[in-house]
Amino acid sequence: MADASPAIDPPEDIAAAIADTCVDKATLPAGKVIGLGVLAGAYIGFGSLVAVLIGAGVGDLPYGLTQVAAGIGFALGLILVLLAGAELFTGNTLMTLALAQRRIGPGQLLRAWGLVWLANLVGALLLVLLAIGAGLHLAGDGAFAASAIELAAEKASKSAASIIASGILANMLVCVAVWMAAGAKSAVDKVAVIVPPVAAFVALGLEHSIANMSLLPLGLLAQMATGAELPAGLSWGAAGISLLWSTLGNIIGGGGIGLAYWAIYLRAR
Repeated sequence: MADASPAIDPPEDIAAAIADTCVDKATLPAGKVIGLGVLAGAYIGFGSLVAVLIGAGVGDLPYGLTQVAAGIGFALGLILVLLAGAELFTGNTLMTLALAQRRIGPGQLLRAWGLVWLANLVGALLLVLLAIGAGLHLAGDGAFAASAIELAAEKASKSAASIIASGILANMLVCVAVWMAAGAKSAVDKVAVIVPPVAAFVALGLEHSIANMSLLPLGLLAQMATGAELPAGLSWGAAGISLLWSTLGNIIGGGGIGLAYWAIYLRAR
């Protein structure tokens, strides 16, 4: 007889499990946090590379379909993080749930966020340097580099308010993906719930700080390596400012999701 159990836990059970996980994350040794954070930055970087590749190779498709295809490719990054195991800053913004329960303190929260963010940045930069070293920017007779440069320029040219709002929306979707994956019963179920929200935020052009840790340097280094014309507004300084605004937006979006579920399911406990 086939198993009639649901493929995903009910939301209230996911809330309790996520809260326990957040407490565990807040108490991880620094070395472990950094190691897992570097891996997460690299894993998301792989998703970025695939998204740029798809964007370079499907130019004949209508705009919306091109963006969706790139989003599906980018989902590889979060799949690797959640199934292989790594520490991702944007997912860890859900730790506001454990903070609201008073199971962790503000100092523990900021320590966890700070270590993971920096480790994600290191992993992303190492991945991008390896990609450039491997000559990926030369793929498609320079189409890969052109795609990377165009995407980086688009991200760097947005206003602060636009980036913050976009970052809020992006991490709402990412944290919903993390939330559903936490309750999924199997690896296949986890992949099934991860892909749609991740593909959606990429297709909509929203700002994910950890993805930008690879996408922005990738565009800048591809421009340097190929000697292509530098688009107006794209620079290392602009990339850094964009990254900080997207981080703020991601904290608001993901932290808000965590607080919402705490208020709905765990506040009375």
